[in-house]
Amino acid sequence: MSLAAHDIPEHTRQAEASAAAIAAGLAERFAETAAARDLAGGTPKTERDLLRASGLLELSIPAEYGGQGAGWAETLAIVRQLARADSSVAHVFAFHHLQLASVRLFGTPAQWEPWLAETVRQGWFWGNALNPLDKRTVARRVQGGREFSGSKSFCSGALDSDMLLASAVEDDAGGKLIIAAIPTRRAGITLFEDWDNMGQRQTDSGSALFERVAVAESEILSDPGPLSSPFACLRPLLAQLIFVNIFLGIAEGAVAEARGYTRTQTRLWSASPAAQVTEDPYILAHYGDFWVALEAARKLADHAAARFDAAWDEGLALTEAGRGEVALAVATAKVVATRGGLDLTSRIFEVTGARSTTAALRLDRYWRNLRVHTLHDPLDYKVRELGDWVLNGNYPKPSFYS
Repeated sequence: MSLAAHDIPEHTRQAEASAAAIAAGLAERFAETAAARDLAGGTPKTERDLLRASGLLELSIPAEYGGQGAGWAETLAIVRQLARADSSVAHVFAFHHLQLASVRLFGTPAQWEPWLAETVRQGWFWGNALNPLDKRTVARRVQGGREFSGSKSFCSGALDSDMLLASAVEDDAGGKLIIAAIPTRRAGITLFEDWDNMGQRQTDSGSALFERVAVAESEILSDPGPLSSPFACLRPLLAQLIFVNIFLGIAEGAVAEARGYTRTQTRLWSASPAAQVTEDPYILAHYGDFWVALEAARKLADHAAARFDAAWDEGLALTEAGRGEVALAVATAKVVATRGGLDLTSRIFEVTGARSTTAALRLDRYWRNLRVHTLHDPLDYKVRELGDWVLNGNYPKPSFYS
């Protein structure tokens, strides 16, 4: 089924419609084609245009700049809602809001205020070409700013974006990280359609090439810049909290789809003492385990989002201890969402049966999407950080990466 922006039901266009109601309508549409698009890969252009038309790209932008002024807990709830249906689209949607948060954390109001207002006016979709772990892109000083040259990997959502957050390292001995917000269509930027991984297949997390790309001084986010304060250090915690909600959304979507299949398609095993599948004791036990895993992850994710919102509201008054408490809450939620999600997305086949492995259903996409996304950074290091807190009272150290 082909979708277009004008296909959005009229009630989702009304100003009074809640973000959750709009997201529910979009998720329903995304779910219709999710399996087919998982097979196809590539850019979810139709779905991105539906997001543009929905107004949800303005969700986290403060009302004074024309946005909807939603807190991060509400924004993340929408990410989770979309991820139940399509975690790739949820990923690029969430990263759009992560870039908007990044310019507010790293730049001056004179920089980010116009960008936020233009995002609303122009319907900009922000993409990512940051990945500071990939240091192949070099920034050379030129009159009025820098020139970026080199390659960059894992550029989620860059294709079909309007603005990019990009990074490079200075070409001097210091190798300082330079982050800039630039138009995606600027001369010298080439985005490649080379993302073909086993999961998250429509995040367009492929590579980019920068060839003497002009970057004005006014586009460089150096005041206050990353890691300049406990408040600026919230950026990687927001990224981690986005992952938590995508992981949880994937797991919720997997259980919902498995439940529907179990109730209508799964056949009762010959040795079962039950009269029907929905009364089989082992199937009921599996769904009980699923509920426990989901409910634990939900409580922790919501707690972490509330902590994050409170820290965000403190702004530059946020202390190291305040940031540390957010880091603990986010890391705890991530460990539980990762472990529980990987377990249940594999175990759903225990309650759906052999016929559910048909390629047409692509029920394995939930595990594949989660497995790919959870490898963003090693979970072992999150567990180690939590252990250091329990044993030694040390908060997780600020980092640009996680």
